[in-house]
Amino acid sequence: MPEETRAYEELRVGFTAAVSHELRTPLARLLALLESASLGGEDRDALLAQAREQVEEMSELVDDVLFLSELESGREVVALGSTVALPVLEEVRGRLADSAERADVTIRLEGGADVELPLRRRMLQIVVENIAENAIRYAGPGSTLTLSVAPGRLQAADDGRGVDGEELERLFERFYRSDRARASRGTGLGLAIVKHVVTSADGTVKASGGRGRGLTVRCSFPAR
Repeated sequence: MPEETRAYEELRVGFTAAVSHELRTPLARLLALLESASLGGEDRDALLAQAREQVEEMSELVDDVLFLSELESGREVVALGSTVALPVLEEVRGRLADSAERADVTIRLEGGADVELPLRRRMLQIVVENIAENAIRYAGPGSTLTLSVAPGRLQAADDGRGVDGEELERLFERFYRSDRARASRGTGLGLAIVKHVVTSADGTVKASGGRGRGLTVRCSFPAR
């Protein structure tokens, strides 16, 4: 077997194993909830609501896996023209307003109204939404997330809990979640998708910050 084929096969097997592992936990929870609901004497409505959450979590994971697969197989065109960025940021902030309010995270926007970034509108939406959702989940109550755009740059900076320095580079790995993040709902693929979209457009993505110093995710694109 050629070296390249062997490497691809190892990657495919590893990815399949990771997906299977990530699905196993919500499936086990779902089965336990349904068994409890069938026994009687429990608050069935509450158990069914929790079961629905587990189904939604599995659906989210499947959607992210399929989208990442489409990106990697080239079926999703990433860099096709440019998009005026600020309206996309405003749209994402509106879409995430309820979840941000529940998490007690304030979202601020900065940047010129005419700044364009070299991504299709849908791809830019996906990048902004995944970065913002990550901050909403993990920054912590009372935090502020600032989404800003400038020529060749998209940045998301929060003043929340932050992560340990050694975790920064791993944030973009598939399914990577810190010990704290594992207690929160999420597929572990959001920032991996961000990295894939940005690098497919010849850009770079970098995380900085530290424990207690917030987290900044910066996406940089080459001048055109």
